[in-house]
Amino acid sequence: MIIDWVAKSLCNLQAGLGFHWFEAPAHPWYEDRYFYEQISGDGTYPICGKRTAPDQYVFNTTAKQLLYELQLATPRTNGLFAAARKDASGGGGSGSGGSAFAVAQCIETIDDTGCQACLTITYRNILGCLSKSAAGRAIAPGCFMRYSNKRFFPSNQTTNLAAFLETGSSSGKKKAIIAGVVGGVGIILVLAAIFLYLRSKNTKAARRGNILGATQLRGPENYRYKDLKAATKGFSAENKLGQGGFGDVYKGTLKNGDVVAVKKLAMISNRAKTDFETEVRLITNVHHRNLIRLLGCSAKGEELLLVYEYMANASLDRYIYGDKRGMLNWKQRVDIILGTATGLTYLHEQFHVCIIHRDIKSSNILLDDDFQPKIADFGLARLLPENQSHVSTKFAGTLGYTAPEYALHGHLSEKVDIYSFGIVILEIISGRRSSDIRVEPVTEYLLEQAWKLYENGEHLRLVDSTLDPNDYTAEEVKRILEIALVCTQSPPNLRPSMSEMVIMLSSDRPIFQNQPNRPTVISDLGNRVQVVTDASTTTASSASHATVSISDVSGR
Repeated sequence: MIIDWVAKSLCNLQAGLGFHWFEAPAHPWYEDRYFYEQISGDGTYPICGKRTAPDQYVFNTTAKQLLYELQLATPRTNGLFAAARKDASGGGGSGSGGSAFAVAQCIETIDDTGCQACLTITYRNILGCLSKSAAGRAIAPGCFMRYSNKRFFPSNQTTNLAAFLETGSSSGKKKAIIAGVVGGVGIILVLAAIFLYLRSKNTKAARRGNILGATQLRGPENYRYKDLKAATKGFSAENKLGQGGFGDVYKGTLKNGDVVAVKKLAMISNRAKTDFETEVRLITNVHHRNLIRLLGCSAKGEELLLVYEYMANASLDRYIYGDKRGMLNWKQRVDIILGTATGLTYLHEQFHVCIIHRDIKSSNILLDDDFQPKIADFGLARLLPENQSHVSTKFAGTLGYTAPEYALHGHLSEKVDIYSFGIVILEIISGRRSSDIRVEPVTEYLLEQAWKLYENGEHLRLVDSTLDPNDYTAEEVKRILEIALVCTQSPPNLRPSMSEMVIMLSSDRPIFQNQPNRPTVISDLGNRVQVVTDASTTTASSASHATVSISDVSGR
């Protein structure tokens, strides 16, 4: 493909130019839209190291001062790059953990104002690592920061920060500016940098459809419990949007007029309560157009609350087999499948922490005003009680979506999400709920029916009857059905990765040399779970090790 050739050329160009990032992103950045002046968004996150300094408190103070000075000095340097060392005021050397080493850099396609605004974001993000680690990094599309208690760059590469912090006034004023890290001056600089950047770039960004929302320029918002209670009319039934395994969700209108979705967490582990704000910061740093944005939280009130962006079109299940069935045409459905795959690829492979959703289903895919999909509830499995596995708390509630190796044996990997995604594809093209049992002419679940129709070459019979037959072709339906079925293969290593899924969905040609194998089907027998693979049926009487009692997998 042309874009592959262009991307490969960019990789070679980067190597040839010899960019001097001390810690570059894992791969070059390329897109099909203008992004050279973007400072935040997808790919903005901190990475904290695991080691601590001998005297962490002294190191924290030294490193924080150094990072603050780098944030101010780097936009004024030639090349928008600076590296520096700072010793503790008590004279501790690198061996005592008192010295700090740090670098900062901006891409050269943004100006000094944009560099300042970007480093403001990465500086705030990297501070989250300081209290617990002697090494950390913060990455954004437009800039990068790194610190450590160990030298990681040549001594002759250091920058004299004082020369760039001096603004023509007396040295006393310079010291006052640096001291502002513990006062109000730092806040003013942050706000001013962001304001100037947005004002200077607003016209160009609007023209390119690349304006950054305010939520992309700040971390998790801390909301007051009483404000969220008022916004949701006391969590009234009329404001309730839905409920799930993690708690009920309510529509809320904040004092500034913003409409949000507020989730009351129903169950949470003791560990997660302790690290609640850390977990929220992790999820808040996930930025992708196909993932619901977590805006912030309330952790100080009577309950733990999460605040999300609000999706007026609600969830996908309503448009497949709910009260809005028949409103989505074939193209919209294919776009939703591709968008969902793109969002899952980001969670599995592109975010700095691999996030396995564990509960991919149609009701956890929300639709924006343009009917583009946004995956909800990712990352929340980290808040589950330690003594309750996903099997015991969620399996019965999502019986039609759960991968067999996870439902029966607790084996968790990214392939669990891929199995569920395959089931969602079947729901989208058939207009049928995965867990509904079709009795006539034979009793079967959606996955069983899909496989039989595919095997018999009757795949068109699977398509939702509300769709216009002129909107799709038999070849198209077969290709999408094959993709869904290959997602449900067992063992799990037969399933493709999510990035491979995106490639498959983006192609309009057949992609399989061999037909998919018969998928593993899990069905509910009332008090037992039955597993069907390769035309054989496993039940409690023949192989109890592969069977789980429904009483052992209580519903939500």
